[in-house]
Amino acid sequence: MASDLNSVNDKYWAVVNTHSHKEQIALDHLSRQSFETYCPRIWKRISHARRFQNVERPLFPGYVFVRADACQDQWRPILSTVGVRTLVRFGNQLGLLSNAFIASLRARERDGVIVAPESPYRPGQRVKLVGGPFDGVTATILSSNEKDRLVVLMDLLQNSVRATVSQNSVTPQL
Repeated sequence: MASDLNSVNDKYWAVVNTHSHKEQIALDHLSRQSFETYCPRIWKRISHARRFQNVERPLFPGYVFVRADACQDQWRPILSTVGVRTLVRFGNQLGLLSNAFIASLRARERDGVIVAPESPYRPGQRVKLVGGPFDGVTATILSSNEKDRLVVLMDLLQNSVRATVSQNSVTPQL
């Protein structure tokens, strides 16, 4: 792949670091300069004043992708773009992503937003904890969050105990 990145005629995606919460401003200004840009977005559940709502947020906060030739000369205008902090680099080499990576992100989009895969677990489901101090304990799922964590209710010592565990540490109970 390193030899592929040296080809001047190939197109790749550069990773651009933006100022905090300025992804959209950077995208707008880069688009005005005729750069092809991409900022994958997800739905995020936020709470404010005890009210919950789903809002669109960047999948990678503080980063956007710009497509152009691998030639170093084309990247200089990006550095002076409003909203852009810097280009991601590894030493003197730009941090470039393949078209396949961006295509895989875009393939998961619905209506311009990346949809997370469906969780195999649902509230009310009985599961068995695997590994750790509660190995083999049976629990009931109360809820799940977007960080692949489950809130479970375990019966320990004739008491109901609430705990948050990783989805990787449970298996469905048969």
